Amino acid sequence: MDRRQFIETSLLGGAGFALLSYFNCGPKNQQTVAPLPKRKLGRTNEQLSIIGFGGILVRNMEQPVANDLVARAYDHGVNYFDIAPSYGNAQQQLGPALRPYRDKCFLACKTLARSRDGAERELHESLKILETDYFDLYQLHALTTPDDVEQAFGPDGAMEAFLKARQEGKLRFIGFSAHSETAALMAMERFAFDTVLFPINFVCWFNGNFGPKVVAAASEKGMGILALKALAFGPVPEGTKKPYPKLWYIPVEDMEFANLALRFTLSQGTTAAIPPGDETFFWRAVSMAKAFQPITEQEIATWKQKIHGAAPLFKS
Repeated sequence: MDRRQFIETSLLGGAGFALLSYFNCGPKNQQTVAPLPKRKLGRTNEQLSIIGFGGILVRNMEQPVANDLVARAYDHGVNYFDIAPSYGNAQQQLGPALRPYRDKCFLACKTLARSRDGAERELHESLKILETDYFDLYQLHALTTPDDVEQAFGPDGAMEAFLKARQEGKLRFIGFSAHSETAALMAMERFAFDTVLFPINFVCWFNGNFGPKVVAAASEKGMGILALKALAFGPVPEGTKKPYPKLWYIPVEDMEFANLALRFTLSQGTTAAIPPGDETFFWRAVSMAKAFQPITEQEIATWKQKIHGAAPLFKS
């Protein structure tokens, strides 16, 4: 059994959801497949695939395997790729894999640095490793506390490096990612960011009241909304081994709920969602997104009852 057969067999074991678009993908360019829908990114003129490619997917992959994964994703219409230096060796793998498609794709990168010098250094290192002259989007990564925001905007803060790099043509748009509503809302008041990358998750939204304020504020400001954790279910119980090496949480494995959870995320004014950093869930998301229909109020009401009492990854 080769690698592609193994993946297809594994997916077929997932309660029989129709993942036909993945099964039809075949080797690169052998046949045409239906592309993913695209959406406008906030107030920019960019059109992104509604499923993004999280760079952690290629972490620790052999280069030919990474090349094949990126090529097949591109063939399915994925044009939004997101990466960060904190994803192990993922930048090293993604750079060569993305080389044939770089001028046709939207490449987003991030920095955890909060100082001007640190952000400038990481930006230049990432540009070199990813074999590109510019990023379409560069983001403050994982804003978590008010101090993170204050440091980034303070004297000699990271935002000075961002603005300089934009003036020099090394980045086009400026955004941030956050796992904190407080930090996200605070950042939005400090600068006219182009995008926000934030968890928009069914369980967090209804069981933790986490997400509505950020989505409302970003929509009001015309920002592009990019979603994390659409297919996350909840935290790994203490003392339990992580079910997937690249995931620090329990993903949604029930196919019916996974489809609903992704549709919920994509129905919140979201441009694109980045699936969990595991290849199985990436292809499930690609397949489900090709058949996207907005979620209904009846579906929400039914599934809110089914997840009653489930612990969210994040709370407001």
